[in-house]
Amino acid sequence: MKGNNPPSPVDKVGLPIFTYHPDPLATGSVRPGTERCACCGQVRGFIYAGPIYAASSDGTTLCPWCIADGTAAAKLDGTFSDDHPLARAGIPEAVIEEVTQRTPGYQSWQQDEWQTCCGDACEFHGDPMRAGLALADPTAVAQFLSATGWSPEQWQEFVSNYEPGGSPALYHFVCRGCKTSKYGWDSD
Repeated sequence: MKGNNPPSPVDKVGLPIFTYHPDPLATGSVRPGTERCACCGQVRGFIYAGPIYAASSDGTTLCPWCIADGTAAAKLDGTFSDDHPLARAGIPEAVIEEVTQRTPGYQSWQQDEWQTCCGDACEFHGDPMRAGLALADPTAVAQFLSATGWSPEQWQEFVSNYEPGGSPALYHFVCRGCKTSKYGWDSD
């Protein structure tokens, strides 16, 4: 909640630094904009473009600063990501709160599923590029195949047809501990 959290440090363009979403401009979860934030009432040059899970959030414009300090989640009585996958993985409550209430979420076709590894939530790095998938870490691919039940042939077919932002969609995460890539996916 605002007042309970120290001001967030800022990155090279002046945005708050989000531990679990290091570049929300690159992922498209934050974009330049001239809209006024529904929480602080300021026009700050950037707005949130991701999902809001709250009873009444339609048309709500938020700035990244109100997300970073928890004001937006508190005011809307909502979250920016689903907490169930994190809780199911046994992630500490403080991390779950940071990811769901003080971190920009990401657009997905279905319900988002924030990836975990090494007892922590992973960093979200957006939709991977096809060229990067062709060179993906074999361990990450093996984990993805195990989680989805896909065969290596299905993975190869998927990679050859994959388009960032398409369906099925792939979401790239990186473990903060071991630096392993992890992938989440869904489709429309």
